[in-house]
Amino acid sequence: MLDVRRLRLLRELALRGTLGDVAAALHQSPSSVSQQLSLLEREVGVPLLIKAGRRVRLTPQAEILVEHAAAVLERLELAESDLAASLEEAAGSVRIAVFQSAALAFMPEALDALAQDHPRLRVSMTQREPESALHDTWARDFDLVIAEQYPGHAAPHHPELDRVELTRDAIRLAVPRVGPWAGLRRIEDAADVPWVMEPRGVASRHHAEQACRVAGFEPDVRYETADLQAHVRLVENGNAVALLPDLLWLRHEPPVALHPLPGDPQRTVFTAARRGSAASPGLRACRDALERAVAHSR
Repeated sequence: MLDVRRLRLLRELALRGTLGDVAAALHQSPSSVSQQLSLLEREVGVPLLIKAGRRVRLTPQAEILVEHAAAVLERLELAESDLAASLEEAAGSVRIAVFQSAALAFMPEALDALAQDHPRLRVSMTQREPESALHDTWARDFDLVIAEQYPGHAAPHHPELDRVELTRDAIRLAVPRVGPWAGLRRIEDAADVPWVMEPRGVASRHHAEQACRVAGFEPDVRYETADLQAHVRLVENGNAVALLPDLLWLRHEPPVALHPLPGDPQRTVFTAARRGSAASPGLRACRDALERAVAHSR
């Protein structure tokens, strides 16, 4: 691969005419400039300079290299300019992993704000369960994760990830508005009815099962799905009851009846990023947009 610094010397020679002028302009000695150009000749394997009295002139092959060197140097200068601008303006790409209810509650408004305020920032979003998303962010598959932590169930910790709390929302008992279970008010009243829960192994399932066991019964989990919109429909239609977070009802009236749980448990929603990249303009812009979306929803 050709050395960009030596290509620059060749272009400077084409512009300035003499080795002495190139050396003076670049604060080098004429012998150093001559040595570097000799190395460039050896790299390309063809003569680049022809002596013409006390001066030198460029061969046709050198003129070809000068043309390409100009394009390379222009591109590098543009890269430096873009890099400098990126310190003030968010640019590049940010890959976000997010769980479902946060994706529905915050992401549309946050993405709108980012598109308007930071048009050079490309944001992609993938729905992932928080446990795996935290690992994948640590492993550099994502740049930012929106994750959740339920009472009594700590989210996995990775030492390279920071954590910034985004919001908290209450978890409540959801029952149908009509039908035989419409009158249920307490979790212990739901001991003998079907439940819908997320699959085993996720934090919400652990919390829901523990809440039922503390209330004195083992829940009849007849329906399992990671789709919380399906939970809502099953409860709304009278097929089951569930424990659901309040983020689901952001900006619209819940179609189910909601009742508090003992101790008024709350879920914590937070963002996490690798500490080494957390200060980048793109990540700061994404976190700011999410915070504004949360504040607007309150």
